[in-house]
Amino acid sequence: MYLIDSMRNGEWIYDPGMSMALQDYVKEHLFLDDDILFPYMMQPAIQIGKFQNAYEEINQPYMDKHNIKLIRRETGGGAIYMDDQNMSFSFLFTGDNNINGNYARLYEPAIKALEKLGVKNVEQKGRNDLELDGKKISGAAMTIVKGRVYAGYSLLLDPNYEAMVQALNPNQKKIDSHGIKSIRSRIGSIRPYLAEEYKDITLWEFTNFMICELLNIDHINEAKRYELTEEDWAAVEKIASEKYNNWDWNYGRFDQFEYNLTERFPIGTINIGLTIKQAKINELSITGDFFGTKNVDEVINALVGVRLKKDDLITALDTFNLNDYFGKMTKETFINFILSYNE
Repeated sequence: MYLIDSMRNGEWIYDPGMSMALQDYVKEHLFLDDDILFPYMMQPAIQIGKFQNAYEEINQPYMDKHNIKLIRRETGGGAIYMDDQNMSFSFLFTGDNNINGNYARLYEPAIKALEKLGVKNVEQKGRNDLELDGKKISGAAMTIVKGRVYAGYSLLLDPNYEAMVQALNPNQKKIDSHGIKSIRSRIGSIRPYLAEEYKDITLWEFTNFMICELLNIDHINEAKRYELTEEDWAAVEKIASEKYNNWDWNYGRFDQFEYNLTERFPIGTINIGLTIKQAKINELSITGDFFGTKNVDEVINALVGVRLKKDDLITALDTFNLNDYFGKMTKETFINFILSYNE
């Protein structure tokens, strides 16, 4: 099995878009004479399924505040939180090895490796989960791409419970400790179950150990590697630019949805109804008992066709004084209201 590190010129790639693009390139264009393993981790990001509406899955204000990116993958499934404290492992299996859909077989080497670190009671449960004492420490996925099985899973060494619950709760202004406790009750961590001599293992030590076990080698230097060429990297950059680092791909693929907002401000109640098409405002209504000296239709006309993105909305209203339309109202307050932001 070949090892393809998510590294370029000796530097690990943490950008979520480049990380996803690398996998895309390898599975679509790189055909070697053996199976392929490529471990990866990324800066904090929410990864959503191909058919999900981002605005129904994420807490954008929290993500903005904590610099968590959104990334849409090419396969279906649900939203997951990923970061640079936990390693993920992807595989390309060639030939007729009957692994497709067999998650127990996919997880078997990982389970054996964890047992060597002293972790017991690890089981493959449900359709595609790995559980430790009844708590989920991994979720896997598989698909067929050009005759090969493309599979992968993460291993939660040090999960960030707060980020998981906060970033994956859209339109929720307050999340109390119950939410965190609920996540902790379902999501597990590998570290507390490690044997005493491994309790302080670093993420990189853990990763190298897992790679050696998965490749059936004694030392990471023995790995059979494929080094990407500059031509390979140019293709990866193109995929990242056109897809995974493209706002329209990550947010705009969902065709159409609607939502309504009502809030009481010092100047009165404002009601907003929006129809969003491919992440742009397609229709907008603004009503309420506020007082203004100018016609609010001017604000509506300025916002129709604008991406549902804070910077774009601010630019669209750059020349407007909203006090003329609503009374005492700042652009920041108004746009945060449109985006269901907390002030």
